[in-house]
Amino acid sequence: MNSELVNRFLKYVSFDTQSSEETEGCPSTQKQFALAEYLRDELKSLGLTDVEMDDHAYVYATLPANVNREVPTIGFISHIDTSPDCSGANIHPRIIENYDGSDIVLDAKEGVITSVSQFPELKDHVGEDIIVTDGHTLLGADDKAGIAEIVTAMTYLQDHPEIEHGTIRIAFNPDEEIGAGAHLFDVPKFNCQWAYTMDGGEVGELEYENFNAASAKIRIHGRNVHPGYAKGKMINACLIANEFASLMPENETPGTTDGYQGFFHLCSILATVEEATLSYIIRDHDKGMFEKRKRIVSDEVEKLNAKYGAGTVTLVLKDQYYNMKSQLEDKMHIVNIAQEAIKDACGFCNVVPIRGGTDGAQLSFKGLPCPNIFAGGLNFHGRNEFVPIQSMEKAMMTIVNICKLTAQR
Repeated sequence: MNSELVNRFLKYVSFDTQSSEETEGCPSTQKQFALAEYLRDELKSLGLTDVEMDDHAYVYATLPANVNREVPTIGFISHIDTSPDCSGANIHPRIIENYDGSDIVLDAKEGVITSVSQFPELKDHVGEDIIVTDGHTLLGADDKAGIAEIVTAMTYLQDHPEIEHGTIRIAFNPDEEIGAGAHLFDVPKFNCQWAYTMDGGEVGELEYENFNAASAKIRIHGRNVHPGYAKGKMINACLIANEFASLMPENETPGTTDGYQGFFHLCSILATVEEATLSYIIRDHDKGMFEKRKRIVSDEVEKLNAKYGAGTVTLVLKDQYYNMKSQLEDKMHIVNIAQEAIKDACGFCNVVPIRGGTDGAQLSFKGLPCPNIFAGGLNFHGRNEFVPIQSMEKAMMTIVNICKLTAQR
């Protein structure tokens, strides 16, 4: 067990860095500064150069090259925030050594269990050492495992000067979980030819295709009248909200799709008779299907307005990010290096499409090609999240291997 890597990860998850979609500004929560400041100070103490934290909690640093010849400058990136979907405060992790393949009781008193039947991926990690929660918060492996792996890879390279590498840039950013992590990322300052986000899941995975993404907020304006005298007068926003939801394709949701299949995801409904709001996210890998999905939402809004009166239903539709594949198809050496590095660390490499997005997708469109590499955690955004230590170790060595291979080529 790499105690340096594990201890670093356990320290990082002690910081509550939950981001928020309900606030303006960057970072979306001031508490993200605490971890950013800690990382800044840690990187300075480790002897990295150009260490900087900007006014928005973005942290940058450099590991200088140890070769005189020209080698591409590459980067590694992870995010400091955790998901708004589950509390990230007062995390109490626990290490289960030599996991035996049985259900994991997180809180016996409250009956919180990570069961093999519900989470069969546990079976892939029998015999490994697994870090779990106490059943009351998320763990924060998304993406503090990635941060720990990057920092520990830098110290590994410092301790092994026989491994030749070029200039390595690292960065840690806020607000990835709300889709804003790359918005204020300073690509010119980062000054890399390409980079990798360490923000994936299962060990051995490499991702360079992601969803095209949009958000849709549907607001319904009803009319409330005393129910005893409401005939011909009341417009019940609750019922129209339910009607709109029923118009969406029932077999095109996150719970009914996988692989390259896109979906409409109803995230929330807030409703009274007077007013209702539905929040959706729209996802598809194929750009044509992505545009079609947006048209479906717009068309259904028009139909309801035709039925209930113009202005009854309003729609705010916003694109969030796009499939990075289009930015990497002519730069496949970036992907090939990662594949070889992962194979060297894991014995295999599993190239999969991201059923979501990463900062790397937006960064790729800002001129920084940036595939996504596994960080090892599983069941993100909830209290059943866990990370095998061995997966983190392999992710750390993947970073080392990428630096070595880039220098060799």
